[in-house]
Amino acid sequence: MSIDRDWDRRADELAAASVAESPTRWFVQLWGEAAEDRIDTPWARTAAYPPVVEHVAATGPGEGRRAVVVGAGLGADAEHLATQGWATTAFDVAPAAVELARDRHPGTSVDYRVADLLDLPPDLVGAFDLVVDVFTVQALPPRVRPEAVAGVRALLAPGGTLLAVQFVRERGEDPGVDPPWLLDEDEVRSLAAGDVVLHSLERRGHPLNPAGPDVWVAVLRRGT
Repeated sequence: MSIDRDWDRRADELAAASVAESPTRWFVQLWGEAAEDRIDTPWARTAAYPPVVEHVAATGPGEGRRAVVVGAGLGADAEHLATQGWATTAFDVAPAAVELARDRHPGTSVDYRVADLLDLPPDLVGAFDLVVDVFTVQALPPRVRPEAVAGVRALLAPGGTLLAVQFVRERGEDPGVDPPWLLDEDEVRSLAAGDVVLHSLERRGHPLNPAGPDVWVAVLRRGT
């Protein structure tokens, strides 16, 4: 009998069973099954996402500055930041994801941590010059989106920059019942609030797959 190792399909199953009670439990379960080799490894990128590479190159050396990657998974984006001199923290709600990232990058300078975007540890709040969120907000159900967006903003230090990359949902299109719950333009713009202002918002073709969905690439900044 063949065993279904499709992590994407398993993610839908776990999310359907858990998001009504807990918006993040399915991440913990999914990564736990991957660590036990019951499914293929989710989100198994080995290289930083192209919009991250582009933004970091334009920003200049990271020495003396702090960066954080939200929902860091296996750490490809975090490791790239560290190679560019940033003092980098990377967190994920799933302990198994954090352990897999540490195992994948022995000797890393990245501070990999277990943390929940919806209930941030106090020492992460207001601490970072650069916040990177690639597809984390869209992986949380719409009912907790305001809290998720507020959590991302809360990581920014005065004068800090947020790079957010999310898949595109057209205005008026149903977000569906399974993850990811994509963002329309208004929802991306809602990342800006208070002293966090939208600096730029671009809609681009998929950076890795010409046949894939478009992405939003948003850059926001907190006032000093």
